[in-house]
Amino acid sequence: MLSPGSPYPLGATPAPEGGINFALVAPHAEAIELCLFDPSGQFEQQRLRLPACTDGCWHGRLPSARPGLVYGYRVHGPWAPHEGWRFNAAKLLLDPYAREIVGEYGGEDLFLGHVVGQPEARDLRDNAAIALKARVAAPLPLSPEQPARPRISPSERVLYELHVGGHTQLHPAVPSELRGTFAGLAEAPVLDHLQRLGITSLNLMPVQHRADEERLLKQGLRNYWGYSPIGWFAPEARYWSGRPGTTPASEFRLLADAVHARGMELVVDVVFNHSAETDELGPTLSLRGMDNTLYYHLRQDDPALYENWTGCGNCLKLTEPRVLQLVMDSLRYWVLELGVDGFRFDLAPVLARRRPAGEFDAKAPFLAAMAQDPVLSRCLLIAEPWDIGPGGYRMGEFPPGWLEWNDCFRDTQRAFWLHRSATLGEFAHRFAGSSEDFRHDGRAPTASVNFITAHDGFTLRDLVSYNERHNMANGEHNRDGHHHNLSRNCGVEGDTDNPAVLAERARLSRVLLAALLLSQGTPMLLAGDELGHSQRGNNNAYCQDNDITWLAWPQADTGLADYVTRLLALRREAAPLRSQRWWPVHPAPGEAALCWLRPDGQAMAGADWEASGQHAMAILFDMPAPQTRWLLLINAQEQPQRFVLPPGHWQLRLATDGAQDAAALPPQPILPPVSLWVAQGTAAGVG
Repeated sequence: MLSPGSPYPLGATPAPEGGINFALVAPHAEAIELCLFDPSGQFEQQRLRLPACTDGCWHGRLPSARPGLVYGYRVHGPWAPHEGWRFNAAKLLLDPYAREIVGEYGGEDLFLGHVVGQPEARDLRDNAAIALKARVAAPLPLSPEQPARPRISPSERVLYELHVGGHTQLHPAVPSELRGTFAGLAEAPVLDHLQRLGITSLNLMPVQHRADEERLLKQGLRNYWGYSPIGWFAPEARYWSGRPGTTPASEFRLLADAVHARGMELVVDVVFNHSAETDELGPTLSLRGMDNTLYYHLRQDDPALYENWTGCGNCLKLTEPRVLQLVMDSLRYWVLELGVDGFRFDLAPVLARRRPAGEFDAKAPFLAAMAQDPVLSRCLLIAEPWDIGPGGYRMGEFPPGWLEWNDCFRDTQRAFWLHRSATLGEFAHRFAGSSEDFRHDGRAPTASVNFITAHDGFTLRDLVSYNERHNMANGEHNRDGHHHNLSRNCGVEGDTDNPAVLAERARLSRVLLAALLLSQGTPMLLAGDELGHSQRGNNNAYCQDNDITWLAWPQADTGLADYVTRLLALRREAAPLRSQRWWPVHPAPGEAALCWLRPDGQAMAGADWEASGQHAMAILFDMPAPQTRWLLLINAQEQPQRFVLPPGHWQLRLATDGAQDAAALPPQPILPPVSLWVAQGTAAGVG
């Protein structure tokens, strides 16, 4: 029998004295049954009505229960889709607070709350045998030797976006039984590589439990990227090695500890903008059947339909305090229990949209809650600052303390280096931190997350190898993915053995990496770009869990990886290249200054910034004596360019074209086409 228990905390909570408290928010439900299953989750053994409801939270305590219990809920209430009600007690529902999930959604129509082909009719078939269920998790044991969390300075941070599964599937130094898992990513050879590169921050693509879309499952595909969540507290079991004595959560925690022990921080990509229940024709897995009107933004003209600012069919309603609580509780759990140091929020404007028009609000409840939270406000917070809702592009509009993906940096660098279609002014603006977007409310240049490539789009190698997307394997007739890539195939579409083409691609790859890692802001490197990884021209490989996306470690371009290591070492050495402060527009005498120079050594003037056909300049970080000065020479043109250097002695520290490092530069060096040089010099008048 269930005693009333407590409405807090939400979820299934083991008590020290024994028993488990169950609490579920469903204010419009008429009754809720707790359904208990055998350990496999296949056979329902008992149904118990939650005996109490306090302020819309149903709760009860099962005195005899212990961790390991498998359970789900049946929620009773009205079925009236055009009023927003989608209660269906024939469908077993997953606790949104589940720490561990049993089962995997296979796209069966038995999960539908409505009759197939009749969206107005409630389906009365019972799906308990195959439904997703929660397993009560015991608290994670914390090791007394748990490493301290690193404190990464914003100016030192280098993000590295990776996929847990694909990163180690083909790694020869990872045991076969650990490949593609949290444990595999924690293996020493994997972390050795990242540490050697100079990475400070691992950014994992989604690792919360997901349910693949029915459309993909019917094609024999999966949502490989993981942007289809249904369990926001549960690490994805598909990334668990299954080693005895571990659970998905404990293995993830061990990964976090291993990352921290290397002095790196761990960031995870989280998806709170929508759920895997998709649109009105999608499955009833959890929130839809618990309280549809509470958890989702419904269309005002017809509540049977969902707002779709995500392109995925629905949007979570974070303006509701209880939905906001779900998100905040999940985030704190990943930080305090699972060891995460920060988050990248997918389609972040959705989280800050208000009614009645769904407009973005920089002071929305979610953003206000994050700012005041004593745990989360100290975490690294990164926004993907766009969605497909009204006025969905909001880059630069998130509050102080947030970093934001800067796709304008990406597009400008591609246009400048690959096509010479961006001006020197546009290049300089993005190189110096995108001040028009981020220089407000005390925000620093590091608020801009600069990237050339990310999971969404071409890899670096494909960027210089393909003019067109090649996404036929995705089953959408090559209609999916971006068509405006600003890529350049260097004369041959795809693979080639032409040495001239390969040399040009290598040169472009090196110069794009240099532009990324030496710009002001927070750089983000896509995993595999340092290895020359190709997805064979697929620029939307979200459903490819195979050798298209798995990093081909045996074929790695080790020379390119060594080059990235040198770039990041230089970035660490040259503090002015990674300033946390904006460079003064009009520096005072003797003050450090960022100077923009024409190739002839004269200061850039107004007309120079927009001059067509001019794609060469020098960038001088002019430091007061006795500090070291740094000089970047930029030549994106197809012909060599002579430069007149500022007075002083200059030593070449890095050249993208392979010129000899550490060589003293003549007063007027000539840069090869499409190249970038970094020189180190003494302060003016010294030496």
